[in-house]
Amino acid sequence: MSLNIQVDPTSKTPLYKQLLAQFEDAIHGGVLVAGEQLSSMNDLSARTGISKETVKKVYGILCEKGLIVPKQGKGFYVANDNPDAKLSVLVLFDKISVYKQTLFNSLADTLGDKAELTILTHNQSLELLEYYLDNYLDRYDYYVVTPHFPLDEDSQARARRLVARIPNRKLIMLDRLLPGYAGNYGAVYQDFENDIYYGLTQGLDRLRPSRPLKVITMPSSLYGSCIRKGIDRFCAEHGIPVEYMTETPPHICRGDTFLILNSQLDSGLAGLARQIKSQNLAIGKDVRIISYNEFDLYEIVLGGLTTISADFRQMGRLAGEMILEKKPSKIHCDFHLTRRSTF
Repeated sequence: MSLNIQVDPTSKTPLYKQLLAQFEDAIHGGVLVAGEQLSSMNDLSARTGISKETVKKVYGILCEKGLIVPKQGKGFYVANDNPDAKLSVLVLFDKISVYKQTLFNSLADTLGDKAELTILTHNQSLELLEYYLDNYLDRYDYYVVTPHFPLDEDSQARARRLVARIPNRKLIMLDRLLPGYAGNYGAVYQDFENDIYYGLTQGLDRLRPSRPLKVITMPSSLYGSCIRKGIDRFCAEHGIPVEYMTETPPHICRGDTFLILNSQLDSGLAGLARQIKSQNLAIGKDVRIISYNEFDLYEIVLGGLTTISADFRQMGRLAGEMILEKKPSKIHCDFHLTRRSTF
């Protein structure tokens, strides 16, 4: 490190402020240049007589201000303050789906040529997340994470410990808030139970108390239990019977309304459409369909598939804006019913 530290222990200015000011002046004045390695906390403490805790505090403040960056196992380095330098963003999604692709495209479009994005999937595996953090922590300016992991207490506690390795100023959570995780990080999230409740109220005029709402869902759905609570509350408050099933029923009645929680253009939606057609019933007139999560092709599927969904474009755009503006906040993403011909 090229900076010669001088502190006055008799000054009324606290030592950490004296030390902080010298580092800031040296970085802004070009005495310490981008990429230069700083002295280790132990070395700086020994040379100046300043306690290691004070040095640690100063390095922490410099990191928060984005003036220096830590590199795992190597120490601290002066950050690149080139305004034209591209940000590096690591996107850690649980999986790639058509909805995640919409989210990612919106994020990429918002960041434009100001950032380079790398995308990896953790497949809801804490072991894989830990592997990624072991290998890529401190290599990126921002980490965009969908914290979708098993919901048991032990797994959630481990998820919090792993995510806590990412500095708050670099962390953007998407699609879900990790319960019990505190800090000044950014997030754009869904609230699965309450979102489905309020989303269904937007279609209340077409739901009949005399006919059940039939919900097709897979047992493997991570948030199926949360979504079910919201559906049950909605149906109980409005006197609408609800039936849950894991596959298309062998017989469909005129007047049925189906909510498909795991469609994504898969056999659930296709099987239901085939069964309706085989009984010479008309979708949208005799039988209504709502699909969970929005996707562009749903505008033309079955003549226009009604969806109930978070706004994934908004989610990606807001995350990108937080990164560009360096203003982390926690925003509940819009969630709404999009009416088309099937409902």
